[in-house]
Amino acid sequence: MSLETKTNLNDVTITKLQKLIQANLDSYEGFHEAAEKLDHEQLSTLFRSIGNERSAMASELQQYVEFNGEKAQDDGSVAAKMHRLWIDIRAKLNNGDPQVILNEAERGEDHIKEAYEEVLKETAGGAMNDVLTAQYAKVKAGHDKIRDLRDACKAN
Repeated sequence: MSLETKTNLNDVTITKLQKLIQANLDSYEGFHEAAEKLDHEQLSTLFRSIGNERSAMASELQQYVEFNGEKAQDDGSVAAKMHRLWIDIRAKLNNGDPQVILNEAERGEDHIKEAYEEVLKETAGGAMNDVLTAQYAKVKAGHDKIRDLRDACKAN
């Protein structure tokens, strides 16, 4: 058994990275689509910023997968596409109400945060731990920001 390195990842780690790539691509798409539906410039800007960060994180993970001779995931999930459709319907029914969109965005943030937590547990001490821990910190910060905005909007 050889020691796992970033350029010699085992199949389990690559599978986990593919899962996170897909989650980040889903997050990117979700934030950008939600930004288009909002009539709130600051929130739209924040959503685009978080979405762009998630795209960069997906690209970083794709590089590691490709360094290991595998084809990296390059598309989001069907479930996320359905969630974005649900956001679109709810936004139209509620005239682009930021509260409705923040509620749905926070649900999506719960999903990506949980995905990172699961992968970090399953790959603890592995070659990708430093990269995944740094990305998780960004995910958690984005999650907390959306949650706080949702709660603040609810209070108003």
